Amino acid sequence: MVKVAALQCDIEWENAPANRSRFGDRIEEAASDGARLILLPEMFPTGFSMAPERFAEDPDGLTATFLHDCASRTGSWVAGSFACLAPGRDKPTNRFLAAGPRGEEAIYDKIHPFSYGGESDHYAAGDHTVTFSVDGLRVTPFICYDLRFGDWFWRTTEETDCYAVVANWPTQRQSHWVDLLRARAIENLAYVVGVNRVGSGGGVDYSGGTVIFGPFGSTVAFSSEPKEETVTAEVDRSIVDSTRSRYPFIADR
Repeated sequence: MVKVAALQCDIEWENAPANRSRFGDRIEEAASDGARLILLPEMFPTGFSMAPERFAEDPDGLTATFLHDCASRTGSWVAGSFACLAPGRDKPTNRFLAAGPRGEEAIYDKIHPFSYGGESDHYAAGDHTVTFSVDGLRVTPFICYDLRFGDWFWRTTEETDCYAVVANWPTQRQSHWVDLLRARAIENLAYVVGVNRVGSGGGVDYSGGTVIFGPFGSTVAFSSEPKEETVTAEVDRSIVDSTRSRYPFIADR
């Protein structure tokens, strides 16, 4: 089993130093409580800003270094997304970086920029998924709007035990957030961890709703209030295996 911690937190708008400091303390607390995988919300250094020209970072910039330093110091995997401008690219990507305690890393660039909110005007799309292992638990990350595109989750079902979805999902569509997370768990017979922010940023309100669903859609842990909170649960790969063995639905796709 792997203890997973999802850090539901407010984000100070476009203030990366303050947010890295805020999350640093929370990461330390989660690791001290035994978490082996610690997940931060989408664009945790800045909030979901459409002005990446002011703060987009190099792939090995301050936020990547922060994640790696936290992982090395705590001995846990630490992951979240940020605006990343790789050399030779015209636009940054919304990049999920999972940093391991021995210098490992897994990188995923958001495949579906949120065109309704203008993200596709300012950020380039990624083109492939990634799966990484934490103590034998196979984890596949997605970012916010990706959640609406279940076909991409299907592509990785057989190599995944747990989907990690980091988000800045707004209050006005909060019910969609919870329903879609549960649907991805049920249809893939996998754990789904959804971590969302709270507070306000860029004129948008966020209500959290951070939750961990089990592979048959049961609620394992959740945040019932729009406040800063750490949601934790033991995620057990053997339960995924036994559920898929008992209910071999995936084979009929």
